[in-house]
Amino acid sequence: MESVMSKYENQITIFTDYLEEFPDTDELVWILGKQHLLKTEKSKLLSDISARLWFTYRRKFSPIGGTGPSSDAGWGCMLRCGQMMLAQALICKHLGRDWNWEKQKEQPKEYQRILQCFLDRKDCCYSIHQMAQMGVGEGKSIGEWFGPNTVAQVLKKLALFDEWNSLAVYVSMDNTVVIEDIKKMCCVLPVGANTADENPLDSLTASNPSKDPSATCPSWKPLLLIVPLRLGINQINPVYIEAFKECFKMPQSLGALGGKPNNAYYFIGFLGDELIFLDPHTTQTFVDTEESGLVNDQTFHCLQSPQRMSILNLDPSVALGFFCKEEKDFDNWCSLVQKEILKENLRMFELVQKHPSHWPPFVPPSKPEVTTTGAEFIDSTENLEDFDLEEDFEILSVSDLFGDKY
Repeated sequence: MESVMSKYENQITIFTDYLEEFPDTDELVWILGKQHLLKTEKSKLLSDISARLWFTYRRKFSPIGGTGPSSDAGWGCMLRCGQMMLAQALICKHLGRDWNWEKQKEQPKEYQRILQCFLDRKDCCYSIHQMAQMGVGEGKSIGEWFGPNTVAQVLKKLALFDEWNSLAVYVSMDNTVVIEDIKKMCCVLPVGANTADENPLDSLTASNPSKDPSATCPSWKPLLLIVPLRLGINQINPVYIEAFKECFKMPQSLGALGGKPNNAYYFIGFLGDELIFLDPHTTQTFVDTEESGLVNDQTFHCLQSPQRMSILNLDPSVALGFFCKEEKDFDNWCSLVQKEILKENLRMFELVQKHPSHWPPFVPPSKPEVTTTGAEFIDSTENLEDFDLEEDFEILSVSDLFGDKY
């Protein structure tokens, strides 16, 4: 194991198809739902990109599981990308999409709390320790590469233990997003208004039969929506390119997880037919909280020029991410999908109102009945049997032919 780890120490991935400097062009650059005019707003664009939390390989953290690896160099890139997508959702929830980061400037306490969720310690809810051990329940050994769907399933399960953020995490099945199921997950009735055998939408309809089941909920649980896709066989099918780019324009966009086999990247936008991404393939030393209780965040923001790659070089196995803080955000997302995604003859994914009758009944995920915290719960992989194993068919039937390549 040590020889494998040493191979990746201080690794910084450089490929000839990555384009470093932005060209002199009048084209718009889209970053997570915001547009920038490159010619006149380059500094604003770079500031927006550097504000994103950047999670990379780390070394010298406590061994995962007590006896496992103390570095994720060489195998943790997709886990780090999943952390980046989730961190962006939490920033949108607590600070808003327009929040910006400045070096050595005091930040809101919510920012520090978000950052601490991802520190490389077993007691942090979205740490590399938690994600790697939860991956065992998805059939992945600690130290094994994850694919986009696997990391999505892991985040969905870890979120059940995160009471502070209280996210509803929905991972689509069979390229299909079901509006009815999402509303069941996210619709929360006031305390005392719901019963054990009733879901909130049923209760709403019963109290007012004239209301449609998709009527406005009294309270909405913020939604992290992840859509795993396979956009081709060995390479991305060009027919999907425009729809894929449209997703980065949506105000709910959290970007995409993907990259190349065994090399995952967090895609946050595009310029023309080039994708802009944050690269986790840099090994940095473990950072912990200081005596003040704060985290030195200088290594959690990428201050270099962002990397780009041609969209045609993208591996077809990806996962799109979206965040809907309120119900109106989800309704708006549905409208945008109807307008921009479903207009294509060969659709990137489907959006349906009702739960398909041939599917098993939808049951919103719930925290397992245990008497420990989430961190303690998955400190031993023996307890992972309490979770149902999500099968790979959830990406696309064709994925059974190719497997999880990251």
